[in-house]
Amino acid sequence: MKQINKKLGIVGRLKSPTPKFFKTIRNIGLALGAVGATLLTAPVALPTGLLTVAGYLATAGLVASAISQSVQEQE
Repeated sequence: MKQINKKLGIVGRLKSPTPKFFKTIRNIGLALGAVGATLLTAPVALPTGLLTVAGYLATAGLVASAISQSVQEQE
């Protein structure tokens, strides 16, 4: 494998191909973020503990998906 010595900016990293494993992590993170956001915006009163867990789910899911999207394949 060749070493790539190019420095990519944020946009370049986000546009580059993502490895299959990290695509799976990205999709799981998006699903967790969606579940957390849905619970946070539910029109009914939910227990405080559930809302706290939903906040953590949303945050962790969105962070995992953002980080896994910025990983790039080596050519």
